[in-house]
Amino acid sequence: MSQDIITHLHERHPPNVPVSEIDGQDMRALLYAAYAWLERHYEIVNRMNVFPVPDGDTGTNMLLTIKRAWEEIEHDESDHAGHILERIAHGTLMGARGNSGVIFSQIMRGMVKRLGDLPRFDAPSMAEGLEEGSNTAYRGVSQPVEGTILTVARAAAEAARAAAHLESDLRFLFEYTFQAAQEALANTPNLLPVLKQAGVVDSGGMGFCYIWEGMTRALRGEVITRATEKQVAAEADLSTLPDEWGYDIQFLVYTNDVDEEEVRQHLEALGGESIVVGKVGHVIKVHVHGPDPGPFLSYGASLGQMDDIVVENMTLQTLRRKGKGPEPVPDVAVERPSAAEREGENHPAAFMPQEMPAGRTAVVAVSPGPGFDDILRSLGVQALVSGGQTMNPSTAEILEAIEQVPQEDVIVLPNNKNIVMAAEEAAKSANKRVRVVPSRTLPHGIAALMAFNPDADADENHEIMTQALDNVVVGQVTIAVSDAHFDGLDVKAGQFIGIVDNKLVVSGSEMDEVVLETLRKMNAQEHEIITLYYGDNMTEEQAQRMAENVRKAFPEQEVDVLYGGHPHYPYILSAE
Repeated sequence: MSQDIITHLHERHPPNVPVSEIDGQDMRALLYAAYAWLERHYEIVNRMNVFPVPDGDTGTNMLLTIKRAWEEIEHDESDHAGHILERIAHGTLMGARGNSGVIFSQIMRGMVKRLGDLPRFDAPSMAEGLEEGSNTAYRGVSQPVEGTILTVARAAAEAARAAAHLESDLRFLFEYTFQAAQEALANTPNLLPVLKQAGVVDSGGMGFCYIWEGMTRALRGEVITRATEKQVAAEADLSTLPDEWGYDIQFLVYTNDVDEEEVRQHLEALGGESIVVGKVGHVIKVHVHGPDPGPFLSYGASLGQMDDIVVENMTLQTLRRKGKGPEPVPDVAVERPSAAEREGENHPAAFMPQEMPAGRTAVVAVSPGPGFDDILRSLGVQALVSGGQTMNPSTAEILEAIEQVPQEDVIVLPNNKNIVMAAEEAAKSANKRVRVVPSRTLPHGIAALMAFNPDADADENHEIMTQALDNVVVGQVTIAVSDAHFDGLDVKAGQFIGIVDNKLVVSGSEMDEVVLETLRKMNAQEHEIITLYYGDNMTEEQAQRMAENVRKAFPEQEVDVLYGGHPHYPYILSAE
């Protein structure tokens, strides 16, 4: 079991005995504790959202980042601390998701610069490593902002330096550093007004604190285990577990009409076990074990729009732990069907051409839905990476797409402000000439593609496509998941809200009114074309009705409707 490495840590460093140095297996144990502790708290990090939108994902991004690092060293038995740290840094780089995940990977990379050659770390070297980690992270951000994970990491590094001068005990260093990180986190709203206005602390800084807290607790002598491993740990003999153990089923449902107890009772009637049901606003989280996932998923679909669906075969997991199960099938790239192939779909994207002749430069783009897949392909994109809000792709996923295309010159369109840094890290790691056009939304990416010249090189395309980003104004309409007072607006959970250029501009109970007011805040009347991209929770009929309302409100503009298929946002709007 993975928690055995925590036992090793405690045996090697018993309580009340100073810890003068740590080796590779100690580092491995500390990383495991950090992973386990963040896993228990990542949803709290997700809720530290500046806007009350249903896509807080910093905690998830950081958890997936550190999960990849753990997978990198899970079976590494090296005692060389620098070697283990190098593998951790590589894992965080390849697994980096979202801005905070990328910044955390940069911290690890900086630590390797100072510590990679050392077989063991003492207090002074650990302090130097953290200092270089903080410096590397600051250098890796084009415009560092105080009040973020950068500030928290720097405070931790400064505290580590002070602690190393005071004592040689690494336990003291970790405790002192953790306290400083917490204090810096609590101060982030005073450094970043947008946090104070929203009444939250910085989510990336909070994630960093949970990571450091897990390591500190483990070094303190606490037993830190992953929640998913507690049930298995209770069984002394895995051979006593039944060969048929069923499925672990998890999903979210967006609905206002059902309460938690009603859902719980229905799941029990379906034969569910280990049931956990929680509701926040209009979102219900379901976690249930059962012999067949079908009835549970069908029931979820009957309640409303489903999201974040996870189904795991616990039978195979159990058999594999017993050395009897088949090995997992390696991941393979599966092309999603085009719009024309999806029966019953009838929207403009369905009739767009799907292939373009290859040129000197290829384009890799991130897409959040099947409709956008087709639009992007029709405009010359050769490789798609699935991702967007709540599902930021990792550096490794973007890098894999870059390597798949045959061209040596590649343009990457992240199409989301939280994916730009991961795309840049992938570009640095590629053995090709790769340039990232910092498209913050899908309409920005589409505007850039309109300027794309497949026969030009990456540098030429980067210049003209980046300039084209200014040709479009983008708005987004979604549903508030919590009450908030922001940018002078009082927002209630369940209301529709409009966002323009990362600013909350309108809220209201009627979607049509919010869409129209969002377009006015975009100064859509000063542009020629308005495009409505509708999401996976809207029908084409609803979108066409909305378009008619827009045409009446903006009679001088051409109004187009396209299927995006993206989650969370009923409409993404563009004016150009």
